Amino acid sequence: MSAVNGDSSFPTEMSEDERYLFDLNGYVIVRGVLTPEQVEEANAMIDKHESEMIQRSDAALRNAVKGTKLYGSGPGRKDLGQVLEWGADSKLFKSILAHPRLVPLFHGIIGKGYRMDHLPFVIAQDKGAEGFQLHGGTIDCTSGEYNPHLAYTYHHGMIRSSLLGCNVMLTDHNPGDGGFCIVPGSHKSNFKMPKGMVDGEKYDEFIRQPATKAGDVVLFSEGTIHGAMAWTPEERQRRVCLYRFSPATNVYGRSYFGHEGGGWPDAIYDDLTEAQQAVLEPPYANRLDRPNIRDDGTHAKETAR
Repeated sequence: MSAVNGDSSFPTEMSEDERYLFDLNGYVIVRGVLTPEQVEEANAMIDKHESEMIQRSDAALRNAVKGTKLYGSGPGRKDLGQVLEWGADSKLFKSILAHPRLVPLFHGIIGKGYRMDHLPFVIAQDKGAEGFQLHGGTIDCTSGEYNPHLAYTYHHGMIRSSLLGCNVMLTDHNPGDGGFCIVPGSHKSNFKMPKGMVDGEKYDEFIRQPATKAGDVVLFSEGTIHGAMAWTPEERQRRVCLYRFSPATNVYGRSYFGHEGGGWPDAIYDDLTEAQQAVLEPPYANRLDRPNIRDDGTHAKETAR
């Protein structure tokens, strides 16, 4: 696998275009983060562990309402966990934690000292497999209540998202294919969705399925209403690895404690760089000597204050 950390060819700050598009839409597509060779490697590792995929067949585990557009023709989606616990097979997946192309955007959206909030996993869909009912929102799309743990904010020139989704696309998503979808601008909405829209049954012209290529990364605020459409291609399985990150002092998930030794699963720590390990720190403030990552994706001992 080609080296990805500390590559000086990547920009070291979030561009004005990226800031504008993220603030406008609540998400941004970062093109070509992984090379074709790295995409091939990631898929080979998934193939190796494909027997461990779990299909969401039980009614209680389904993500869309039967009979709606997002439900598809019946099959449940497949989930593959423990992608950071496969030893040498996890090297590429671990690179995303502090990838030099992504670090400036992580810093620009969730700040220095950012942390991994959820255990990442692979989502797979075969032809006809269900998507996911629309969910999330700074204002919850179904209840209309304020969501501080997902919220998008902008104050005094600073973008912040309480929880950031990071979709690493491992197959092409062409227009009309299905998969990840989002309601652009909904991170700034002040009202719940009209009835039927969360199921894709109403106002679907406002629900966008971004066209992406394998190797692209979609960064989206969890304050932006999103979900997934049923998968339509027969010739290829949809594959995406989903990560979630949060600011240094924010926490949504509970996976960072309760495993062996009280932290993340032990196997995750194998062969991490210092920068990648810094992303696994529990939530606490930067001023309390939190290890930070330089904008080029390398580790820095000094702490941002």
